Amino acid sequence: MDLLQIREKEIFEVLKKIKKHQFVVIGGYAVNAYTLPRFSVDCDIVVLDKKELEKIEKTLLKEGYKKNIEEKENVLYGSNFKRYEKYLINNFKVSLDVLVKEIFDRQTNVIFSAKWVFKNSEIKALKGKTIAGELKLMIINLDALFVMKMISCRSTDIRDLFMLAPNIKDKNWIKSEISSIYDFKNRFTKIKEKITSKEFKDGLQGVYGAIDERVFERHKKSIIAIEK
Repeated sequence: MDLLQIREKEIFEVLKKIKKHQFVVIGGYAVNAYTLPRFSVDCDIVVLDKKELEKIEKTLLKEGYKKNIEEKENVLYGSNFKRYEKYLINNFKVSLDVLVKEIFDRQTNVIFSAKWVFKNSEIKALKGKTIAGELKLMIINLDALFVMKMISCRSTDIRDLFMLAPNIKDKNWIKSEISSIYDFKNRFTKIKEKITSKEFKDGLQGVYGAIDERVFERHKKSIIAIEK
């Protein structure tokens, strides 16, 4: 078993341990529930309040995780962010990031409440990239995940959006949600410029593996169609 498998196996094991608590999976691991799985270094979950955080923290500490006390304020998510880490082999570690009450995007100053995340979530099967089997958990639904990633719009988010696009349920809802909190045209323009660049496909395949040209074009059309 290589290091990536070891890390992913540990994430799945700890999610099993805490699944009795109330949380929603977001981020890269949520993406894996809707499209070809990609490897994600950290696992991100959302909880409604500090009481639920304390319950999860108790389980994590019991499983050998330690609270990252140096990271007082995360660059992406702000002060309502807690990171728990566990060293697996030498300096190779795994981390679980917990967002409490809200998710704050520092690039846009947009805030998604934990209540919004829970409202737009459902029980889904989570599948790994390097390990077999699946785990059923509360995962943010596809359209809400799309909204969050479109707001953030980092390179990793745009790659995920590209892969998710053909499966979205309601593009009008997505546009409405984004427009109510940010400039939709600004986000869409940034995405369009990225996915039509010469180097985008190479970067995408570096994460997801080889992608057939017809599949690539179908995904591109699905992204472009969101603007209409």
